[in-house]
Amino acid sequence: MSDFINFEELPQWVPGRVLLASDGLGWKNVGLRAYHYEAQDVIVPSMKDFMLVGYRTGVTPMQRRFDGRWSKDTLGPGAASLLTRAQQVSWNWKEPIEVTHVYLTGALVAEVASEVLDCSVSDVALADVLRTDDPVMTQAMEMISNEARAAGLGGALYVDSIARGLIIHLLRRYAEIRAPEARNEGALTRAQERIITEFIDANLASQMDLKCMADVLGLTPCLFARQFRRSFGRPPYAYVTAQRLERARKLLATTSEPIKGIALDCGFSDQAHLTRMFRAAFEETPAVFRRQAQ
Repeated sequence: MSDFINFEELPQWVPGRVLLASDGLGWKNVGLRAYHYEAQDVIVPSMKDFMLVGYRTGVTPMQRRFDGRWSKDTLGPGAASLLTRAQQVSWNWKEPIEVTHVYLTGALVAEVASEVLDCSVSDVALADVLRTDDPVMTQAMEMISNEARAAGLGGALYVDSIARGLIIHLLRRYAEIRAPEARNEGALTRAQERIITEFIDANLASQMDLKCMADVLGLTPCLFARQFRRSFGRPPYAYVTAQRLERARKLLATTSEPIKGIALDCGFSDQAHLTRMFRAAFEETPAVFRRQAQ
């Protein structure tokens, strides 16, 4: 990755006047820059992010060389270009133009693709398109631009939601997706089982949701839940609850720690929560179990 450039470095290779930027707005995985460009003939190094270009003012003949091939078209307001990440590209154009760039990280695109396909996607490549007349894409870019200008309440969340919808559109129309070959049994590997059980055991006192457990294995929540159930015969939530109850039983039987403290140490919200769950599982209260066990 160190050989790829960030979008903030792009003016070193494509000099232009910045008209609008999302810098400092706290957005994650999405960036925006608008530029005024004079005529240029440039080579852009491989970029870390996917780049979408929307043409706002000016009309110009444009040539772009991607993967050794030249393409030519005339670009003006309403048109858009796509550039996949990690590819060096040559550009040249003859007339002044104003453009908007939207940058999407590979991590975000892969995350959305994984959710859409319900599997762990290893890579996504956008088709290189010099010109597309795509109102869905241009409208999404305009909405992101408007938010950069307004810097409104909840801007990062708002932009994230627009970007995710935009990515789904790109996946449908322009993407090549490579996913690892599915395992026939559809379960976690032995290594994954060991990693997740160790994680759960170490974090029983904490609030664990499906996403945080899935993140440990780099899976989407829905895929993780399905594969976990096939491996352990029960959903993750049920497994975590059972482990908490077993730890509570051990502490009740072997320590004099107050039941309230045991409840918190085992991830229950309070003593009453532990008592309800304990009675449902073992048909007796923690206090009765402790008296009998000790």
